[in-house]
Amino acid sequence: MSGSERSLRIAVCHPHTPFTRGGAEMHTDSLARALRDAGHETEIVSIPWKWYPPSELVHQMGLWRSLDLSEAGGRSIDMVIALRFPAYLVKHERKVVWLIHQHRTAYELWDHPQFADLSRHEDGAVVRDMIWQADRVGLGEAKRIFTNSGNVRDRLDATLGIPAEPLYHRSQMTERLLEEESSPPGPYVLYPSRLEPIKRQRLVIEAMRMVRTPVRLVLVGGGFDEAALRRQIAEARLDDRVTLEGGVSDDRLSGLYREALGVYYGPFDEDFGYVTLEAMAARRPLVVPRDSGGPLEFVRDGESGIVVDAEPEAIAASLDRLYGDRDEAARMGEAGRAVLDRSVPQWPEVVSRLLS
Repeated sequence: MSGSERSLRIAVCHPHTPFTRGGAEMHTDSLARALRDAGHETEIVSIPWKWYPPSELVHQMGLWRSLDLSEAGGRSIDMVIALRFPAYLVKHERKVVWLIHQHRTAYELWDHPQFADLSRHEDGAVVRDMIWQADRVGLGEAKRIFTNSGNVRDRLDATLGIPAEPLYHRSQMTERLLEEESSPPGPYVLYPSRLEPIKRQRLVIEAMRMVRTPVRLVLVGGGFDEAALRRQIAEARLDDRVTLEGGVSDDRLSGLYREALGVYYGPFDEDFGYVTLEAMAARRPLVVPRDSGGPLEFVRDGESGIVVDAEPEAIAASLDRLYGDRDEAARMGEAGRAVLDRSVPQWPEVVSRLLS
């Protein structure tokens, strides 16, 4: 920090589900670390997050709205950076929002046949309207609004007509992989993600029944869908082709990225997706569905990866393509690394933009 810049006291506001850790938590921790590295006194302010039943959402909104973060311990808090619903309802004269996502089941997932939740409750419509009204107020107070991707910006504009600026960032694993050497590709495609329906591991497992090459699949992650996925693997007699490792250490995950043939990332309408950047950092080609959302901001079909229909047959063909043409896979991996280098800023630049 130069002598002309003043150290700030910054509260990073983030609702956290106890005993869980995902991309939002990694985002929060990385932001706090980067702010401290830049010389700012930073604290993560969190309230335990619970989204069910719908009435609890109203309670959560009230909790964040009632917080007084103007000062703490007799000293002023200079700024708050809020990351997702309902933390951005907090009041502060210098509030910046870096939006991870809105409450999705009140917006684009409201009537989705598989992923809807709030709409299935008797009081869902009333709570949805309260969320929309609260979002207009809380986001309207922000001095600036950034989003973690163009996809999240577009949702915000389409639903509430509120403009925002995409601001990409690198995960800690992305930074680590950028510093490590790649290894010769192995015979497997990696899919690291939480195990839940919206991540759609079931699609790629089904695709493994249709592959024609010896390609293997390694799934990494934990979640409430784990038991169902293990049953699917067993019933399809894919135990020798599909490995579900569960949660792994950072050392193990780094090695899996560096030794993979490629990376499959198949969520529905993802907000941003660290997996995309981590695969590119490891110089590994990506396979992503056409409806995967955020990853499509980085993956160009035939250039930095393969974009396919969200159908098992198409996914199987793409995995066989990676296995059968290692030169093409390597070329797409190198192209992805170049996309990452030129498109995703390092943390000092991110901090500068947030505080400007």
